[in-house]
Amino acid sequence: MTTVAVLAAPPVEGAVLSELAGGPLEESEATALYTAMLTDVCRAVEASGAELLVNYRPDDQVPDGVDPEGAVREPLEAALDAPGDVRYEVQVGSSLSARVGNTVTHLLEREGVNTAAAVEPTAGLLTRQLIDSAAMKLRSSGVVLGPSADGRVYYAGFADPVDFEDAYTSPTVETLTERAIDDDLGVDFLPSTPLVETSADLRTVVPLLRARQRAERVVPPRTTTLINEFGLRVTAENDLVKK
Repeated sequence: MTTVAVLAAPPVEGAVLSELAGGPLEESEATALYTAMLTDVCRAVEASGAELLVNYRPDDQVPDGVDPEGAVREPLEAALDAPGDVRYEVQVGSSLSARVGNTVTHLLEREGVNTAAAVEPTAGLLTRQLIDSAAMKLRSSGVVLGPSADGRVYYAGFADPVDFEDAYTSPTVETLTERAIDDDLGVDFLPSTPLVETSADLRTVVPLLRARQRAERVVPPRTTTLINEFGLRVTAENDLVKK
């Protein structure tokens, strides 16, 4: 079984999706979208064969007055089928590379799990099938990466630790691959799936979700519902607009 760590920021205004807040979305809308994606991602992990670990930020990395664990727990406990089975642990590290490295290394070396993965909560289109496919690939490859636009990754799975110092330096998919090869680990890849962190990401995701919903294919329910409620669409000129 793979332990999948979702590295979550508290879904409160001013703490998430800063590139979308005040741009295509109001700050409250950006926060709601982050909450929806976080919930959809955690539900996908819960529905898979993986163990769900939610890593929340430490107190010194969140806005004043915010309870980082409570802010993450609240929407998840209302949405997950078995919220009591979820593990919550604080993130350790001042950078994303350090936080992922500390979590993955602790799971593999201290807890003795077979495989561990780090997932971005902005990977709103992550599915149970992708998570289970990654677990299968980790049986024969030391590292499995889920690439996204601009060299980012939405999923990084490990059967063995790598050198995580600055491992999420852009382009992350290339940097992590180089670290794996340096440690003589095989690398495999999942299909590319968009993250939702920028206006460009929204221009990719909005028509994809609208098309999948129209075709009656599987969509992340909370994320799709919010995009519909916001009236987001992409014009023929590739402009992101609200109805």
